Amino acid sequence: MNLPTSPPRPRPIGLIGATLALLRKDLLIEWRTRARLNAIVFFAMATLLMFSFALGPDTRLLEKNAGGYFWLAILFASVLALGESFRVESENACMDGVRLAPADPRAIYLSKALGNALLLVALGLLLLPVMVALYGVQVVMGVADLGSVLLLGSLALSAPGTVYAAISSNARARDVLLPLLLFPLVIPALLSAAKATTLVLQGDPMNQLNSWLGLLLGFNLIYWGVGFMLFPRIIED
Repeated sequence: MNLPTSPPRPRPIGLIGATLALLRKDLLIEWRTRARLNAIVFFAMATLLMFSFALGPDTRLLEKNAGGYFWLAILFASVLALGESFRVESENACMDGVRLAPADPRAIYLSKALGNALLLVALGLLLLPVMVALYGVQVVMGVADLGSVLLLGSLALSAPGTVYAAISSNARARDVLLPLLLFPLVIPALLSAAKATTLVLQGDPMNQLNSWLGLLLGFNLIYWGVGFMLFPRIIED
């Protein structure tokens, strides 16, 4: 007589596998709707345009401060991107279902943070020709250096931004709470990215670029590590 056997328990999914699966899910949702991408692109372009109108015909001042305006536009648009990153999971208790999956909960943080970083990198690539056209700047030091700054700066905004987006996702005033928490924290990263971008656009006669990139790298190591360790506790609370 064969006794009934209990169904096999699901095997835990590895951290990398779970991260890639969740990242693929988020990218597919973003690609099918493209609502978030369209909103942040138009918002960031409007921000660059407003800086151009505010300074008037002073093209020398626009060119001098182009790196700062570029990263301010990305920062303001990132609030829209980060604020919507947990919208799907916050509806219909989807986050509870994701947490019940046999996978490391830190994969949720990695997938969301990487997805937000990719979105900001794509935004930066779209804004570059707009900045060149509006401010009349040139990439003096090459595209590779500019790409490194854009990647490190996007990762620096995404790491703490994803943590605070998760914290504020269930708050009533989450649209106000997120920038209040995020903006003071990312000031070192924002200053480093803006200064490094300015050096790439205007030249680096004193070899300062590596120092600013090192500061961005250190900021990333700290906050990606902190977010990775604390995120399971955050979604539990």
